[in-house]
Parts: sequence; structure tokens; C-alpha cells
Amino acid sequence: MASMTTGNTSRADANRRRILDVALAELLRDPDASMDQIARAAGVVRRTVYGHFPSREALVGTLVDGAVEAVAAAHAAGRGDAEDPERALAGSTLAVWEVADRYRILVALAQRSVTMQGIRERLAPVRESCEALLRRGLEEGVFDSPLPPAALAYVHEQLLFAVMEAVNDGLLTAEEAGRSAAVTVLTAAGVPASRATELVAKLSD
Repeated sequence: MASMTTGNTSRADANRRRILDVALAELLRDPDASMDQIARAAGVVRRTVYGHFPSREALVGTLVDGAVEAVAAAHAAGRGDAEDPERALAGSTLAVWEVADRYRILVALAQRSVTMQGIRERLAPVRESCEALLRRGLEEGVFDSPLPPAALAYVHEQLLFAVMEAVNDGLLTAEEAGRSAAVTVLTAAGVPASRATELVAKLSD
């Protein structure tokens, strides 16, 4: 009986992961994709999708949670063990963008469901890590801003959201968006544009 239960659980987990993967692909293709469309694309009946996610909002919310986890991991990996605050900020922004670009349509969708406040709450650990990095850079004189670290971290977060929306609206190509976002974040922290552009180009090669 235990092995049967384990088998059912693993099959349910596999179904859930497949539904999430397919849902992300379908929503990127068609932001208005219905639960029926997602079920058909995943090769399951609609009841199976609703068994895992009671509503489309719940499905989008779960995708947002996954996106936030991926962003947090990318932020940490992008910073690495860089001692230089400029390099750490540029590296983390470039790494975050690689992940965020995959999920950027979710920002628009989430505004209709989990709300931007919900996204901000989910991103709190990433923002706190960014705030600590900015505080160190400001104290060392590497960064220069009239804003305190917490407010500057918030501005950086909003800049990334704005760049995502610019790509969604066709104002910026996804290919140039990552570097543009990193340079913009650095200049917002008071790094001269020429230096920011040079550093980002070096890290992107």
C-alpha cells in the first residue's frame, strides 16, 4: 500500500511540474491562455489542472513563487564572492535579468492576480540582500545617491520591473535589455555611465 501511495504521489508531483512548465510556455505564447488551453497543451483533462490549482490566479501565483525563487538564486549566484560592490551589483543584475526575462510576462499577469504588492512581499529577501550591498557600497564611497540604501534598493527593483514592461510593450529588445538594465541600475547608484557600460560589457563577454 505504501509503495502504491508513493507511486501516486510521485505521479501527481510529475503532473504538477508538467502543468507548471506547460502553463508558463502557454502564457508566454498567449497571456490570456485559459485553464482549458493549458490542460490540452499539458495532455491532461481540465479536472487534473483544477485538482492542483483551484483557479487561474492560483496557478499564476504558483508560477510567480517559482520565479521569485529563481530570481533569488540568480541574485546570489550573480554576486558570487565579488568583493567589489560595483561588480557584485552588475553581476547580480545581469544574472537576475537572465531569469526575469523568461518570466517577464508574469509581471503583467500578476498585476491582475497576485498584485504588485504580493510580488514585492515575495521579493523581500532579494531586496534586503540588495540593500545590504548598496549600503556597503555607499559607505565605501563606491556608490553615490541622495537616497538611503532601502529606498535605493526599492528604486532598483522598480527599474527592473519597468524594463520588463518595456520589453513586453516592444520598446526594447530582450537581447539588449539585460545589459541596459544593469547599466541603468549602476548609474542610478551613482556610477558614471562610461564606467558602468564598460563594466557591464566586460561581465557580459
